[in-house]
Amino acid sequence: MNISVLGCGRWGSFIAYYLSKNNNVTLWGRKEGKSFCLLKEKRKNEYLSLPENILLTDDLELALKSEIVVVSILTQELDSFLKLVVRYPHDKQKFVFCMKGVESDTGRTLTQIAIANGLPKENLALWVGPGHVQNFLQGISNCMLISAYDKELTENLVKLFSTDLIRFYYEDDVLGTEIGSATKNVVGIMSGILDGLNWGCLKGALMTRATYEVSQLITAMGGNFQTVYGLSHLGDYEATLFSPFSRNRMYGEYIVNGQHYNKSAEGVGNTKGIAKLAREYNIDMPLTFALEKILFENADIKQEIKKLFDRPQKYEF
Repeated sequence: MNISVLGCGRWGSFIAYYLSKNNNVTLWGRKEGKSFCLLKEKRKNEYLSLPENILLTDDLELALKSEIVVVSILTQELDSFLKLVVRYPHDKQKFVFCMKGVESDTGRTLTQIAIANGLPKENLALWVGPGHVQNFLQGISNCMLISAYDKELTENLVKLFSTDLIRFYYEDDVLGTEIGSATKNVVGIMSGILDGLNWGCLKGALMTRATYEVSQLITAMGGNFQTVYGLSHLGDYEATLFSPFSRNRMYGEYIVNGQHYNKSAEGVGNTKGIAKLAREYNIDMPLTFALEKILFENADIKQEIKKLFDRPQKYEF
């Protein structure tokens, strides 16, 4: 199978590496991009070396000739990027999005952005779930998830992508999968804040209350509330809330200590987008609203957490 991966950062380069075991893979990156330039010069980055059978290119038209196109770029850049993609023939390719996020200003999910740009709904899929490049490269297996609007596409991708390293599950709730995977990044930043405060004992409460909040939003938007308990959200908590490799957790820890975190943390933009959706659907999401104030209104971190404890008592569910 001919597969292209668009985006050659940490995750995109690993996906190309992983899929090249059994497929012909083209890895695309922006000509001026730091990740692409490093790979072009040395064919390796800080995580891996590219196998020789991976074609590295900055030619987007060439990359879009593959039957399957895996997209691994920043969520907040997806809309502008797809406007470039749709200039080329795109009706037959299957697009698989590997990011976890919603658009910060609009709250649109990945597939909503793709459909708005003219990509056929039945050709869209998601690849989400727990797993860090560092662990996979150590040979540590994990479980992940494929979700698509078309059942046959879901099944075909699971069959094509499965190896001894990653066990894939099917999921037909695309909306719930997108919202769940985006919000786990939000929870990841909050967990990092707790680590920075040395309040890690609160992570149990954070996990259960966050899961409930997200299930309410998914239900209001028309998704299946049970999806939140799967690999797209709750199943990804260890990798996002506890792992030393989690960028979102590290971002939260850094802001507590007044430090600048110089790597991408998708949860920042996701926080703003999810808060917008919560207000739009009239869902009370106090954890998300508190983090929004911390990130975008320079609110005092300890004061915002204290306000959560000062809320009126209520039944858990």
